[in-house]
Amino acid sequence: MRMHAGQLDVSLDMARALVDEQFPQWRGLPVRAQATHGTVNAIFRIGDHLAARFPLAACDVASLEAEAQAARELAAGTDVPTPEPVAIGGPGAGYPSPWSVQTWLPGAVATGRDPGESAAFARDLAGFVRDVRAIDTRGRTFSGKGRGGDLASHDAWVERCLRQSEQLLDVPRLRRLWADLRSLPDNPGGELMTHGDLMPGNLLVADGSLAGVLDVGGLAPADPALDLIGAWHLFEAGPRQAFREALGCGDVEWERGRAWAFEQSMGLVWYYVETNPVMSRIGRRTLERIVAAETAP
Repeated sequence: MRMHAGQLDVSLDMARALVDEQFPQWRGLPVRAQATHGTVNAIFRIGDHLAARFPLAACDVASLEAEAQAARELAAGTDVPTPEPVAIGGPGAGYPSPWSVQTWLPGAVATGRDPGESAAFARDLAGFVRDVRAIDTRGRTFSGKGRGGDLASHDAWVERCLRQSEQLLDVPRLRRLWADLRSLPDNPGGELMTHGDLMPGNLLVADGSLAGVLDVGGLAPADPALDLIGAWHLFEAGPRQAFREALGCGDVEWERGRAWAFEQSMGLVWYYVETNPVMSRIGRRTLERIVAAETAP
């Protein structure tokens, strides 16, 4: 079932043909579809060490080159394994967009290997966020697009989500909560580098530890509280507090992280309720944690 209007179809035969035509050095390697709950790319393994990423919405080469540069920058700035760019392919075999190849990282995604009760995993993730924040912005600033800037600029989107969720969630309560969250003061620390999407599906678990971080092309300057969304998407109260203490978050920063997690989760619940139930459940669970924190002593 398609998740998005105008979503591109990518079959195994297409992926095989594109690899064979454009990268003949990999013709001898098996190509196989990788089941994921992602919403941006279709993923195909190439052998044991590579992954082809086919955007579900048409993009241009410049955007994939920017993602590759972000991936290189992140790989150089943290000790946690992250995918490294290998190649960019072009349209063909019935697929109309450029696509990319990265290194494959082993590990189980956190959607299936839930680390929600693990304070050790929470401290691992906090260490990764610290590393990302230490990357030099080199004068870059928030692009103005997406999450990571002014909370109130998302009012129209949140209101749309609330209207779409009237049969799914306690909308009056959530509307009151957003009214408080969107009025939070600006983060006193200014902009820092952020990963931007620390969702369970972008985190790899092995032996109870953080084994890798995926979807790294969004590395960019933003409100540093943006990367606190992982605390709400992943952890129950105890490990979430361990994450906060490891980063030394003040009250404003912590609440802004809760606000960004709220904004993202409101969209997940209704938008994917039929087409990607796992993502919808993640959003619902995150909202439950956010509401529970509001009432906790």
